[in-house]
Amino acid sequence: MTKQFDFDLFTIGAGSGGVAASRRAAVYGARVGICEDDRVGGTCVIRGCVPKKLLVYGAHVAEEMADAAGFGWTIPTPSFSWSNLIAAKDREIDRLNGIYLGLLAGAGAELIEGRGRIVAPHTVEIGDRTVTAQRILVATGSHAVLPPTPGIEYAITSNEALTLAELPKRIVIVGGGYIAVEFAGIFNALGSDVTLVVRGDAVLKGFDADVRSHLTDELVRSGVTLVAGAVVDRIEKADGCLQAHLHNSAAMLKADQILYAVGRAPNTDGLGLREAGVHLGPLNAIVVDEWSRTNADHIYAVGDVTNRMNLTPAAIAEARAFAETAFNDNPTRFDPSRTPTAVFSMPPVAAVGLTEMQARAEGRTIDVYHSRFRPLKHTLSGSKTRVMMKLIVDRPSDVVLGCHMVGADAAEIMQGLAVAVEGGATKAQFDRTVGIHPSSAEEFVTMRERSPTSDPTASPHDVADHERPVPRKIEA
Repeated sequence: MTKQFDFDLFTIGAGSGGVAASRRAAVYGARVGICEDDRVGGTCVIRGCVPKKLLVYGAHVAEEMADAAGFGWTIPTPSFSWSNLIAAKDREIDRLNGIYLGLLAGAGAELIEGRGRIVAPHTVEIGDRTVTAQRILVATGSHAVLPPTPGIEYAITSNEALTLAELPKRIVIVGGGYIAVEFAGIFNALGSDVTLVVRGDAVLKGFDADVRSHLTDELVRSGVTLVAGAVVDRIEKADGCLQAHLHNSAAMLKADQILYAVGRAPNTDGLGLREAGVHLGPLNAIVVDEWSRTNADHIYAVGDVTNRMNLTPAAIAEARAFAETAFNDNPTRFDPSRTPTAVFSMPPVAAVGLTEMQARAEGRTIDVYHSRFRPLKHTLSGSKTRVMMKLIVDRPSDVVLGCHMVGADAAEIMQGLAVAVEGGATKAQFDRTVGIHPSSAEEFVTMRERSPTSDPTASPHDVADHERPVPRKIEA
């Protein structure tokens, strides 16, 4: 490591990716500095997946109580305190923030509080302090975006949703992605009247069509009002509530809160990137190669700020690959193609590998195995919830290309299946695996009947028509 600079690595942003890269580089002997203008831990730990998952756990208690009567339990009328749940969540986030601070300190990385800005080659300014580094890593994450809709100042994002002073009686959620469906499940289970407004016919664009259709049905069955094919034209505050007026429609939705979850944009403003000559792409995301290098040979970037695969584990994997390459003489690239993902909706969704449409678009001849069933638990609970599972198999090689699930414990089940997909497991190996009975997970190793969409003559367009979810709308 050269002594020409103050640091061998200076990281701008102490979220999951920035901390992972900084810690590993420090362990390998690098002199590491890192700056953060907010709480250490980043979006996931402080205002994203972790606090949201804690609220999901709280919401599931309502489901368990509703199911209890079928198992012989008589539960007196329960009461729920939103403020108590939020306070408990905040205590856990404080604890995790402390852990992250300890991890950096334990690795020997120097934390500098403040916003970093690249002001010259190899030079970062943080407040009134200037440091130099052989390599600079940008890991500043992303932020929720709000469209220029008239009245948008009355809306909230996921940040504010996690700290609301009280549980809204009525909430309109605009969007159909991860964040939108997760908050729809949380607020619906906790007793809010939830309306979900989506541009398309179903939620979770980009997921397998059967997943999208099944989750959309389950959300509606659970009591969420879905307004499909709709756009909010303007928001007004009148008659003691917020009013969302739909475009080209007489429909008007009344609510106590309007939550927008329509996407996120990289945090690149004010970092001095353009002045440093760093190329920025769509949404001003930092353009990097497979080694996380920018066009400036000493500047790198990982995580949401690159707008590649905006998942916390992906950011950590990119960060570790960077540290291995730059500081451990072990050239490593992160392959995102078999990265598993989960949506903690109610019910949850999880997937790994290709969707049916993606496989066909690649020109593959595939077999599709598909199952919908009522899990054993609900034969007594009385719940109408159904589980959906799907396997995509490459016919010539028999390799399992994708696994998809909507149902309880989907994320826990999919983590194990991701190991199999990463290892190139075949359908024959799935079939030879002994199932754990009785469990929902065993369905993945007992599916034998091919779906009608396994027709090798089917085109992606044919399958799209076959799988397209039925539009669902409410009356204006």
